Amino acid sequence: MLSQDDPKSRPMLELREKLQPEVTELIKRQRLNRLCEGTCFRKISARRRQDKFWYCRLSPNHKVLHYGDIEEFSQGQISHDSLQEKVTVADIKAVITGKDCPHMREKGALKNKELLELAFSILHNSDEYLNFIAPDKHEYCIWTDGLNALLGKEMTSELTKSDMDTLVTMELKLRLLDLENIQIPDVPPPVPKEPSTYDFVYDFTQQHT
Repeated sequence: MLSQDDPKSRPMLELREKLQPEVTELIKRQRLNRLCEGTCFRKISARRRQDKFWYCRLSPNHKVLHYGDIEEFSQGQISHDSLQEKVTVADIKAVITGKDCPHMREKGALKNKELLELAFSILHNSDEYLNFIAPDKHEYCIWTDGLNALLGKEMTSELTKSDMDTLVTMELKLRLLDLENIQIPDVPPPVPKEPSTYDFVYDFTQQHT
């Protein structure tokens, strides 16, 4: 029986699997929209005690990352014209995270677990890096998911897994609303035999007067 009370039943599992590509595409669009809005990042430097910030955002056509230094932390959007630097998405070779990031190899950085969990880098052209420290774990997931989506790779963050489960479950409940108290078998019913004659089929070729 197809029922919300039995989420591991075969029909439910098959329906969940069928919904996943649609939900994945929804999550992907959400991530890319967030990258288009942009995020303010903090610069990390062992030599500087004062806070320094920079802003990065994806172009609306998803082809260019615009970025540049800003004077102070900003929660609002910074225009593309104000961001003087850019990286073409086609030039991005890989997204690197955690201790493998170049800016995490500096002395003392590997000992800072919080920074390691928020660090990611873009390898572009042949050997150039754009290094990030996300303001929090949520933004880290948004950006690493979005960058991987741009590269045609799987979104594997904890946030995506959580969003996937939540959205698929919601969609299942919506689709099952009309099926309450209706028993649906685990296997489809057998296909009936063909009729012995098709005389009951209307013949449109006949002329009627």
